[in-house]
Amino acid sequence: MGLRQATVDDEEIDPMTVRELTVLDQPEVAACCAPLSAEVLSAPGAEVLARQFAALADPVRLRLLSLLATAEDGAVCVCDLTEPVGRTQGTVSHHLRILVESGLATSEKRGRNVWYAVIPAALESLRNALAPR
Repeated sequence: MGLRQATVDDEEIDPMTVRELTVLDQPEVAACCAPLSAEVLSAPGAEVLARQFAALADPVRLRLLSLLATAEDGAVCVCDLTEPVGRTQGTVSHHLRILVESGLATSEKRGRNVWYAVIPAALESLRNALAPR
């Protein structure tokens, strides 16, 4: 028994023919979701955020920023950050400099040591860029 070509009212239907079907009783289509952001980033704002996110793309810097953000005194000496991240003071200083240059942290020389602190407004900008509205 062979296959029979599909027909409509005894007309052969070419299987490659595209037919449009009408949908009956279709309710008004509405957007399923609200926009994730209230506004589009400006070009300068996008550059700042890109630089900050790039700085956080390294796990050591991400951990350092976390340590700074959770510091009870608000600032941490570079000498106290080497052990938690398992890196030399020179390497930690290098990563902290990148966080400072990206606008995520500040540094202050106190005697022979340098102290670092997170910039709360910068963290808030990152949070706002990622948070749905």
